Amino acid sequence: METLLLQNPRSGHLNYMEPGNETQPSEFLLLGFSEDPALQPLIFGLFLSMYLVTVAGNLLIILAILSDNHLHTPMYFFLSNLSSYDICLTSTIVPKMLVNIQTQSKAISYAGCITQMYFFLLFVEMENFLLAVMAYDRFVAICHPLHYTVIMNPRLCVHLVLVCWVISILHALLQSLMVLRLSFCTHLEIPHFFCELNHVARLACSSSFLNDVVMYFFVILLGGGPLAGILYSYSKIVSSIRAISSAQGKYKAFSTCASHLSVVSLFYCTGLGVYISSSATHNSHSSARASVMYTVVTPMLNPFIYSLRNTDVKRALTRLFGGKL
Repeated sequence: METLLLQNPRSGHLNYMEPGNETQPSEFLLLGFSEDPALQPLIFGLFLSMYLVTVAGNLLIILAILSDNHLHTPMYFFLSNLSSYDICLTSTIVPKMLVNIQTQSKAISYAGCITQMYFFLLFVEMENFLLAVMAYDRFVAICHPLHYTVIMNPRLCVHLVLVCWVISILHALLQSLMVLRLSFCTHLEIPHFFCELNHVARLACSSSFLNDVVMYFFVILLGGGPLAGILYSYSKIVSSIRAISSAQGKYKAFSTCASHLSVVSLFYCTGLGVYISSSATHNSHSSARASVMYTVVTPMLNPFIYSLRNTDVKRALTRLFGGKL
């Protein structure tokens, strides 16, 4: 019978395991960005700062929208949801990483890893679908302005968000269950700072072919579908803006889309960049650093994009702080 030779990353000793004895591990090890102890305080301070800015910035956007009656419109309803997903996405990843750095431990339990993977997939998909819904909202506002209030009624807005939730929950649940069917050996190292689906599946002792098929199928379906919807919406928006005769009218129409376009570009370009860099390099730390862009940096920048480019949000923030801004 063939015997597997495994190295325990903690002790450095070689362990022998029969193929039939694969079990679910008690924990995984998150390797993070660097194993250099001297860099850990810098990484801790940097990510703690980004996390606090992300939470504070997105909370301010939510509070500004809730406190200003002028912002109780579909566009800002979706924006407040986006801000809440940004907070949840970073809270799924960053606190655990900070705790590990502070305690000088790389361990994450098997159950904790699957749970983190589930919620990460859930909130990434929610952002993905919500960006498509926001593009549809801008399409209706610019291409069908006279019917906007009728089409984008509160009932439809709530239903669109609920559909996003249902699809995202089902997809995250499916992918997590697919990982649960895999068998792992002991003391496995994940070359990342969180339990990313692809990296976890690669560590399985059993065949992950079906997992790969399901994963890439849904990447194309659930990633390409919303992106195609966004591109279609903006193709119609551009055609409508070009038909506007006055330059001021064109600028006003485009300004309502500028913030959303910036967020869409940042989200999809950074996400695509991660997978390109993962394919182009075998350096695991390089892949982890690339992932920071869409998991941490993008949620941190979204509040600044919407507050700096949107006069309504700036006005609401000014009122929220009593005119002190």
